[in-house]
Amino acid sequence: MAHRLISLVIFSPLAAAAVLLALPKAREELLRCVALAGSLATFALSLPLYWLYQPANDLWLTEPAAAWIPSWGVNYAVGIDGFSLFLVLLTTFLTPLCVLSSWRCIKDRVKAYLISFLLLETAMLGTLCALDVFLFYVFWEAMLVPMYLIIGVWGGPRRIYAAVKFFLYTMFGSVLMLVAILATYFQLPDRTFDLLAWTQHGFAPQVQFWCFLAFALAFAIKVPMWPLHTWLPDAHVEAPTAGSVILAGVLLKMGTYGFVRFAIPLYPAAALQLAPVFGVLAVIGIVYGALVAMMQHDVKKLVAYSSVSHLGFVMLGMFAGNALSVSGSVLQMVNHGLSTGALFLLVGILYERRHTRMIADFGGVARTMPAFAALFVIVTLSSIGLPGTNGFVGEFLVLLGSFGRWRALTVVAATGVILSAAYMLWMVQRVFFGPIAHEENQNLTDLNAREWLYLLPIVALVFWIGVYPQAFLRKIEPSIDQWLTAFHAAAKPAAANALPAAGATVAAPGPVFVVK
Repeated sequence: MAHRLISLVIFSPLAAAAVLLALPKAREELLRCVALAGSLATFALSLPLYWLYQPANDLWLTEPAAAWIPSWGVNYAVGIDGFSLFLVLLTTFLTPLCVLSSWRCIKDRVKAYLISFLLLETAMLGTLCALDVFLFYVFWEAMLVPMYLIIGVWGGPRRIYAAVKFFLYTMFGSVLMLVAILATYFQLPDRTFDLLAWTQHGFAPQVQFWCFLAFALAFAIKVPMWPLHTWLPDAHVEAPTAGSVILAGVLLKMGTYGFVRFAIPLYPAAALQLAPVFGVLAVIGIVYGALVAMMQHDVKKLVAYSSVSHLGFVMLGMFAGNALSVSGSVLQMVNHGLSTGALFLLVGILYERRHTRMIADFGGVARTMPAFAALFVIVTLSSIGLPGTNGFVGEFLVLLGSFGRWRALTVVAATGVILSAAYMLWMVQRVFFGPIAHEENQNLTDLNAREWLYLLPIVALVFWIGVYPQAFLRKIEPSIDQWLTAFHAAAKPAAANALPAAGATVAAPGPVFVVK
């Protein structure tokens, strides 16, 4: 069973979608129950992966590969390591919460909506688990269609504009990545798409440079990094609540995961050469995202721009290139998914009751919704990075590790923490405290049982990771140690022979710390 468990996790949402397809669309309650049961079954199947993955014994938990297109060297090969384990668990954890949050607010085309969500879950899980580059690309592209439909069919007034913009941005990056995949494939004498074989092959400096740029552009759009971020606020604002949750919680992490799994280990010399550039872009994103978030009048758009800022910390830690910063970067991927996903859920609850997201339309909400206000403040503090919450651990490790390599950049990045507190707490003060300025806020109802059901698990994880992060770090660290060792070993001789681009400097790797 363990040998095929990863495949069961990947394709169980697809099986649930097939069941939904056979059910009549008029039976909406039954459709919702089947979708919830299918997503919960996927989550239950994924939980044993935490215990089955034992990095002390093997750094990879894989299934036996099966030939798919032998003439091209394409196999069905899946597996997980410390980088992908918690992103898989995050995906299976958030999906049933998204189904629950959509229980009442999605009233049109319920069957198609739920099928789209389950298909999206299979595509995301396949992307995270693929160990064949061709298979990875198939799953990567498969994510586009259901997310496009979720935004374009069930989104807000400008949903078509936002969906098309999302699709075009992502497709542009994907085409460049496909060119880089083919260019790399034809550099290999044995013509294989095996990811582990690719990472062990040393590519010529020019091949590394251009292929890294192509991969990096595709992943930077997905993150999104400044200045390629402009599609994100529109997609978040127009998407339904659950669409925003899964977009922030998982889909954006496909970009950061792509860097750590593909772009950097496949082309280490180019990654080392361009690391300072990405460090600068990450810090610009941190400060820019925070400043723009501070200017927003729409709560949802404020949270959307906060994602640009917070994911800048992930990219900074990744390219700083030592064990502390990379550990913080990987953990912060999970933390951001939990905290920002919870914020979008809470904003969605507020919108369902008031049908507005404008900060000026609220005030004094804590008087009528005290439980909701308490949870909102907790999640806000975790997003800011208060000690004792999950956000603190990730950002602290990123800043501590990055300071060893880029002191000036890290100091500037640290201002993002202060700015985050400024715009988040200012928003909380205007929405929840002070007098009730609008009559419509007098009769707002507090959280119901269904809303408690999908919010409390996230709050529990916020404190669990904040108080005891070692339960997560001990699974991540061995993969990071191996990744850094292989990266610096491959990058040094290649970088010595590389011809830097005009004006570029080759940075030395930062000190390697081991987190114990």
